[in-house]
Amino acid sequence: QLQACGGGLVQAGGSLRLSCAASGRTFGSYSMGWFRQAPGEEREFVAALKWSGGSTYYADSVKGRFAISRDNAKNTVYLQMNSLKLEDTAVYYCAVYRGGGYYYKTSYHYWGQGTQVTVSS
Repeated sequence: QLQACGGGLVQAGGSLRLSCAASGRTFGSYSMGWFRQAPGEEREFVAALKWSGGSTYYADSVKGRFAISRDNAKNTVYLQMNSLKLEDTAVYYCAVYRGGGYYYKTSYHYWGQGTQVTVSS
């Protein structure tokens, strides 16, 4: 199981760090991804981290502001979010990559419960 946490209310321009902790199994050898879903919108790709080699992938909308990382010893994946914008407001989800394109939600499974991020002006 995956559990995302670290969300909250932050002013525009601020920062948050989301965590995604795994329980019940080790995800150290899996690629991981973060997605987000705003009210009335489709769930969209945010970032992914390839377990082999550590390559990272980002949506254009967050490139240069967000950073995905992992701590295998803690079985945890992080999403550092800086320079937050109003349009970053959404529920953020982490998931395990199972194959296919990194940018597609169908390429992931074992979705965790999301964490709400609200950016205010």
